[in-house]
Amino acid sequence: MTHPAERSRDGRGWFERLAEAGSNVTSSALFMGFCVALVAAFVAVHLSGLGLTWQLFVGDVMTSVNLLLLALLKNSERRAEHALQRKLDSIAGALLEQREGGGAQESAGDLRKAIRMEEEL
Repeated sequence: MTHPAERSRDGRGWFERLAEAGSNVTSSALFMGFCVALVAAFVAVHLSGLGLTWQLFVGDVMTSVNLLLLALLKNSERRAEHALQRKLDSIAGALLEQREGGGAQESAGDLRKAIRMEEEL
């Protein structure tokens, strides 16, 4: 299985774009308010003694949000890991060229491309 960043020509498939948009939404104060309201609803449903149907509904919504957040987190983690590895490879290449006395122009170009790569992936 290929790395998510390498699955499309430009490095960003539909899932990566969706995950980026979802990451932006879930890091907002509005989403935090939604999560607090969801937990409050969960507690209120259980304390008020509403039927099992409502308890299951609120629990299922919380589980669904949890799974979506897990997928977003994993995607973000893999993109950051890939970008970090590319940066480390560029630095190692530049150090190796410097140590061997070769021209560092190619490695410098690779390092320039690797800077801020996690935002592009």
